[in-house]
Amino acid sequence: MTPFGRRLRELRRERGVTMKEMAAALRVTPAYLSALEHGRRGKPSWRLVQAIIGYFNVIWDEAEELERLARISHPRVVIDTAGLAPQATEAANRLAEEISDMSSAEIAKLLALLDGRKRRRGT
Repeated sequence: MTPFGRRLRELRRERGVTMKEMAAALRVTPAYLSALEHGRRGKPSWRLVQAIIGYFNVIWDEAEELERLARISHPRVVIDTAGLAPQATEAANRLAEEISDMSSAEIAKLLALLDGRKRRRGT
């Protein structure tokens, strides 16, 4: 499941909406919506994200959060390390090898490291 898929499922459940109802309203198939929630589809298009925001009538921070989650929810990531230091290539490859065996706590530590880096840059 992707971060976007998890939040989408939460929104549906919070509002008591079935996948079939939501799919019909968004003019997609329930199978597509299910695949999106479970991370078997790539990140959703900007247009679909906007339709979901409208469907759930979310505004401001919550809408921005859905857009952010959509951007970081591609289940098959490619990291281009061409032109970077050899350590960058090693880090990307080792992460690809190890991530499936990492615990939630280990992944949380990596995310905290990245979040701290982002805060220091002010972005």
